Amino acid sequence: MKEAKAITKNVRVSPKKARPVADAIRGKTVDEALRTVKFSRKKAARFIQDTLESAVANAQHNHDMSVDKLSVKEAAIDEGQTMKRMKPRAQGRADLMRRRQSHIKIVLVEEE
Repeated sequence: MKEAKAITKNVRVSPKKARPVADAIRGKTVDEALRTVKFSRKKAARFIQDTLESAVANAQHNHDMSVDKLSVKEAAIDEGQTMKRMKPRAQGRADLMRRRQSHIKIVLVEEE
């Protein structure tokens, strides 16, 4: 069974906010998955769509796989680097703000 994958690193979206979109496409065919992320209103859907299209292109060009038979085997959102920023608070104090980033990994498999 041939697999094709694509990874996008350091995407400026929180993993907690991106995981529901990845859960929605896991196990679907590529056409259904692209339709799902295209009409999703989440910010993370745009980045997942780019990664999914990249995985489809990798499957076509690198592994000679048929696009009609592809399905999403794995859609994982891992935690990336966290940028730390300071936010001023009352009485001269400062709070730490964490700007979280994600790594998006999509694996496609060709069904017989």
